[in-house]
Amino acid sequence: MSEQNQQNQQAVQAEEDIDALRQVRLEKLQEMQANGNDPFTVTKFDVTASTAQCREMYEHAEQALPETDDEEAKKAAVDALNAQFTVTVAGRIMSWRKMGKANFLDLRDRTGRIQVYVRMNDIGEEAFTAFRKNGDIGDIMGVTGTLFRTRTGELSVHATAVTLLSKSLKPLPEKWHGLTDRDTRYRQRYVDLIMNEDVRDTFIKRSQIIAEIRSFLNAQGFLEVETPMLVSNAGGAAARPFETHYNALDEDVKLRISLELYLKRLIVGGLERVYEIGRVFRNEGVDTRHNPEFTLMELYQAYTDYHGMMDLTEAMFRHVAQTVCGTTLVPYGEHMIDLGKPFARITMIDAVRQYTGVDFDQIPDTAAAKKIADEKGVHYEDRHEKGDILNLFFEEFVEEHLIQPTFVMDHPVEISPLTKRKPDKPDYVERFELFITAREMCNAYSELNDPIDQRKRFEAQEELIKQGDEEANHIDEDFMNALEIGMPPTGGIGYGIDRLVMLLTNSQSIRDVLLFPTMKSID
Repeated sequence: MSEQNQQNQQAVQAEEDIDALRQVRLEKLQEMQANGNDPFTVTKFDVTASTAQCREMYEHAEQALPETDDEEAKKAAVDALNAQFTVTVAGRIMSWRKMGKANFLDLRDRTGRIQVYVRMNDIGEEAFTAFRKNGDIGDIMGVTGTLFRTRTGELSVHATAVTLLSKSLKPLPEKWHGLTDRDTRYRQRYVDLIMNEDVRDTFIKRSQIIAEIRSFLNAQGFLEVETPMLVSNAGGAAARPFETHYNALDEDVKLRISLELYLKRLIVGGLERVYEIGRVFRNEGVDTRHNPEFTLMELYQAYTDYHGMMDLTEAMFRHVAQTVCGTTLVPYGEHMIDLGKPFARITMIDAVRQYTGVDFDQIPDTAAAKKIADEKGVHYEDRHEKGDILNLFFEEFVEEHLIQPTFVMDHPVEISPLTKRKPDKPDYVERFELFITAREMCNAYSELNDPIDQRKRFEAQEELIKQGDEEANHIDEDFMNALEIGMPPTGGIGYGIDRLVMLLTNSQSIRDVLLFPTMKSID
């Protein structure tokens, strides 16, 4: 028998076993319902403490116990301590050890696990019999009792009452192997969160990271705003949009690929410091770094430039790492990333020169750039100009080396249609990208506020569309109108929140930090 056939047979057998166990649990539920004990009729259960709070308050009280060599006095003090804490907890049963008239359960809530000691003499014979007969691993259980430590030192709840709050009809994955298949983990994230504590910790940390970003920016005087997701013109980035149809207006619309153009309208309106954290949608492939819907944060600040954005970014990354991780030295794969020291800063031209020996300052025109690209084996398209080829060199030869935090500055104008030119070098713009672990973490500009120059760049983008570039930007006439009203000098930046979470949780794939990543439908 081939290995594939053997695996298929094992999968079929596992499915049959699950169906048989589900049938047993379903029969238990039906019997409970027939006896008027339907757990699904419970609408409320008053929890007085989480498992983490139980540990915190008990350990705090233990520290206050008097030190004595008198065993009787010590026992009396511990008994008094145990009687002091009556709690009601609730969570999922993760394990169950049956020892006659005494049972030990592991109960887990969002904050952790705690052992529960259930004895017939304490909850009554009828309740104990029903508890043993009807309960299963995976059920949601409520427990009232007193806190104590077992002889092995494990903090436990000595139950005086147990309540079945919800019946699990399907068994959890087998204890020792857990849920390890990645495809199943992503499709059934709810089971993944139950079985894998590190996964749950990652998403708790994700929430903390976003909360700290908000706290940092709010303290800097930024205003959080919301802008449209359905737009007539999806601009602000080089990406293919998803398209849909708005029936009420009989208009084709797109899902936004960026937050930029609406946030800049708010700068024109005088809000001066704005940011948005929200979903954007790009009709592209799925890999370890990309998901077609992801979380982007963009912020814009009037009266500053891309240097101001560098300072803000460095301070924010440092603050979030220190607050959430407790350190600015964070592990990622085989590397230790130092967010505490000043981030490196290098121009794109200098970076390419450093890693290839090619100095684009000495390349006079596009023809010469294409010639050197041919010599170095860099693939380009006919429409590409000198600046495009510089960027291709950067992607091909430089990115993989940028492990520690590095601001790469001063991009060619050809790839930066919304950015101010450098006054002393007009073929380049005041832009940077931050790279960490060879990944782009954010992209920032001194924003272009010259409406005449902006229209010319949009027109160049329209020409690219005619040449087949599906990621180029159309002219946004309302945005152009806003620029003609007048936008102050402004620094702006976009952050990939998912990539920052990947960095601070040592996650190798974007799917590991998205609760429900995009998956191909199962036929």
